[in-house]
Amino acid sequence: MTDNSAQKASPSYILPVLDTDFLLGDSLRGMRFHLEYQKAEEALRARRIVSTIVVFGSARVHPGEPRYEAARAFSRLASERGGALNGRGGYRHNVIATGGGPGIMEAANRGASEAGALTAGFNITLPHEQEPNAYSTPGLTFRFHYFAMRKMHLAMRAKALVVFPGGFGTLDETFEILTLQQTGKMERCPVVLFDKAFWSKLIDFEHLAAEGFIKPGDLEMFRFADTSEEAWQHLLELGLQV
Repeated sequence: MTDNSAQKASPSYILPVLDTDFLLGDSLRGMRFHLEYQKAEEALRARRIVSTIVVFGSARVHPGEPRYEAARAFSRLASERGGALNGRGGYRHNVIATGGGPGIMEAANRGASEAGALTAGFNITLPHEQEPNAYSTPGLTFRFHYFAMRKMHLAMRAKALVVFPGGFGTLDETFEILTLQQTGKMERCPVVLFDKAFWSKLIDFEHLAAEGFIKPGDLEMFRFADTSEEAWQHLLELGLQV
């Protein structure tokens, strides 16, 4: 038989599904974006997760610190009362979802896990690798390359948002949700900003309204809270269904 090793060794002969150079090329970016959507979507549907409570906050807080423990307590309380444990008709509601990393994200996943509930972590690949925390449900611990798809999944099932103090990432994700609601691209859902003193010093929301850059009614999209119980009550008052 004539030697055909050169043909078999050629990149063109590799099955497309096994050709990593092809799959990671520019022309397949749209397909990779779709795959990131579909993989997480199928896992969430398999666990019958209908809705989530998204918790944002700094990755730089540590166990034992007041904000860490507040996020932990809130997520346990919300998991016990919100439907993540005993879903209606076998479906799970108000499952705690985070960015999957350390700090406030770990605290929130931890509180939900301690309640015995499922809890999701939407991790992102970063230059300085983010490790998933040990408290998100293993089968609901996702990893994304694209920030846009990660944000999309965090927003898609969100029926409430609780935001603890944080930096650029926290602000980015928070204003993404607020903008989607303000523009009607997302149904209104309760938003609570935890630690009124922090947020009031960081952002003068009333000034934005006074200058005409947002409508006065936009200030009604969120409330402030200083305790886990207060945060939960605000969510209910703002329309969270349990």
